[in-house]
Amino acid sequence: MRAPVDITVLRSGIPDTVPGRSVNLCERGLGAVMAGELVLGEAVGIEVRLPLAQESLRARATVRYQDKLRCGLEFVGLSAEQQAMLRDWVKEAKAEAISEMSGKPSAAMERTAAEKPSPETSGGGKSVRSDGGSGGGSSGGGTGTPKKKSRHWIAWTMVVILLAAAAGGLWWSWNRDWEELEAGLKRDAARTEEKPQAQVPAEVMERLLVHRVEPVYPPEARQARLEGVIALDVVVGRDGSVVSMHPLNGPNVLARAAMDALRWWKFTPYQINGESAVVETTVAVEFKR
Repeated sequence: MRAPVDITVLRSGIPDTVPGRSVNLCERGLGAVMAGELVLGEAVGIEVRLPLAQESLRARATVRYQDKLRCGLEFVGLSAEQQAMLRDWVKEAKAEAISEMSGKPSAAMERTAAEKPSPETSGGGKSVRSDGGSGGGSSGGGTGTPKKKSRHWIAWTMVVILLAAAAGGLWWSWNRDWEELEAGLKRDAARTEEKPQAQVPAEVMERLLVHRVEPVYPPEARQARLEGVIALDVVVGRDGSVVSMHPLNGPNVLARAAMDALRWWKFTPYQINGESAVVETTVAVEFKR
């Protein structure tokens, strides 16, 4: 049950929208492949654009499963109208999928084929009699029956081929849309990572810090008794947000935890000649048991 999905996450008061595609959908929740990672247990907002529905489904959900870019979400507080919308959409989507897989033509197609006159009955005013003869003097013997069967088999074969091509086209289109989505995200990231205009001392940038998120001490690091100070090279954008960073020391598990916290930090934009600038600085994050 594939449909475009937008998931809005509110972290530290900053909303962030993550696009993706659903791979399964029902009244209780959905499974999806997203363009960014979600956090197990967090509450999110969901907008699902159902192809066969007149309007999008907007709801709240909780992340119940997460594996890299794959996640499972459970709906929270769906109204009776929204549940009915989902039931109807799932029923129609399943019927369409079964029709495409089986190659069975629609009722309208069957009626058209039944009403269309065959060449034997419409050509030159000739009619085929039950005894195999024809009104126009053609030689009998039932020669029209094999031709009819042959034409029917050709028609059915063409229908199956066309339906298979349509299903393949839908699959190719979905993969193309996903590749375009990933390419767009990469382009946005490339535009965000501008070249820093200045190297600013850590103590100067610390005075400009307006929003700080403390890192979460990883359980595996606590069990291994890992502690220390992680230094990171950080690029702050014109709007004061952290646009890129990389650790300069320390164990990977602590470095990842530090980066997860720093991505939500916010600074007052650094000014150069009265204008906001992209700058580079160093940030130290301490982990202590």
